[in-house]
Amino acid sequence: MDSERSASDGIELISPAAPPPGAARFLSGSILRHVVVMSATGAVGLMAIFLVDLLSLIYVSKLGDPQLTAAVGFASIVQFFAISINIGLMIAAGALVSRAIGSGDEAYARRIASSTLIHSLVVSGALVLTLLPLLDPLLRAIGADAHTLPIAKRFLWIALPSNLLMAPGMLFTGLLRSVGAAREAMWVTLGGAIVTACVDPILIFTAGLGVDGAAMTVCLARATFAIIGWIGVRKYRMLQPPRATEVLDDGPVVARIAFPAILTNLAPAIASAFVAHALSGFGTTAIAANVVIDRLSPVAFCGLFAMSGAIGPILGQNWGASRFDRMRGVLREGALVGAGYVIVVWLALMACAWPLAHLFELSGVAADLLVFFCFVSGPIWFCNGLLFLGNASFNNLGFPLTSTALNWGRATLGTMPPALLGGMLFGPRGVIAGIGVGSFTFGLIGITLAARTIGTLEQRARKISDAPTERTAIESDAREKMPV
Repeated sequence: MDSERSASDGIELISPAAPPPGAARFLSGSILRHVVVMSATGAVGLMAIFLVDLLSLIYVSKLGDPQLTAAVGFASIVQFFAISINIGLMIAAGALVSRAIGSGDEAYARRIASSTLIHSLVVSGALVLTLLPLLDPLLRAIGADAHTLPIAKRFLWIALPSNLLMAPGMLFTGLLRSVGAAREAMWVTLGGAIVTACVDPILIFTAGLGVDGAAMTVCLARATFAIIGWIGVRKYRMLQPPRATEVLDDGPVVARIAFPAILTNLAPAIASAFVAHALSGFGTTAIAANVVIDRLSPVAFCGLFAMSGAIGPILGQNWGASRFDRMRGVLREGALVGAGYVIVVWLALMACAWPLAHLFELSGVAADLLVFFCFVSGPIWFCNGLLFLGNASFNNLGFPLTSTALNWGRATLGTMPPALLGGMLFGPRGVIAGIGVGSFTFGLIGITLAARTIGTLEQRARKISDAPTERTAIESDAREKMPV
């Protein structure tokens, strides 16, 4: 198709030199292959981010002060609040764009992508201005003390403003995945991770900046996310010059998905803050172990995070094309791939439990807690993976409030009572075990409801398609009975 401007809508069409965003590639071919390819490429990028984040924590732990490790953990929890909001906007953009592509509406896909980019910049800026003055009470609420609070606060004053770069960078990855550009989406995160891996040890050790150097590296990595992501979406011509009226008009449309998705992703942040607070009663070493667990878990189980992001565009395109059989197949194949992945990772964690404790300079209670996590992590994270699949389904199929309810249910009823009870009865180990009870319960509920949601959508589609046929039959019968 030649590059030209439509007189009717003012949208620049796509030239053969650039792959069209309207290529709905998930409507045919092996569902298992789509799930594996999208998940694998996403996992490489996420693995790079999480692994470098873990390396950064290793560097900090090598400074020989557990309080520094704990302080970075507290800062990460606050940052996760900001990242959760970015994820919500990314989910909204990916869901709306993939649905438009599946139905063949390329012009609307570009419009909604451009509008959501402006929304993400405004929201991320407002969030930074809101959080910075509140750092003291926030950090104290999650357990920071007189020693860790100033370190965590200084880290956040350096790193938090870079959320203005992180927000569009994450949005670009969602847009690229919505058109099936898995490799380009992978390079957004992989590029930032490479920068972090190279710069982090230089600033922390060579320049002698310590924790401040780690915070500066965060800013550089996020700038890299934004630059590479911008190059990717320009390649696929997914954006157009935003118009103020369209940005305002699209606000409610984006908010209907983004707001519940933000609430959904804030729930784990609340749960993480509560767990940190619960473990703070067992001393700084328990907090340090929890920080390692929080950083190790995404590295080990990044495939589950990647899969939840990967199935969204696949579901969205097939929903736009009313391929409900393939939508059910996505859930089935996703659960099977997740189970196989978790088994492999679980065995590796059990084999490496004590070496990991030594790597992070953990001993006593801290080492015991990390080893215990490694041995119980498999079942916990398989159930988390089922909940991730359910959440991705609800967010992309028009039921985001269901995802919100499940995540908040797990973060409150599924985390707080069992973690408190476990801590009272069995100490730090009991806190971790209590979290597992909530994951098991809400993971099974999530995947069951996701399957039912697809069935509900299929029934609605059948009613809509059958209605004109029924009206035609009634009108035809009436004409036959009319007197000549």
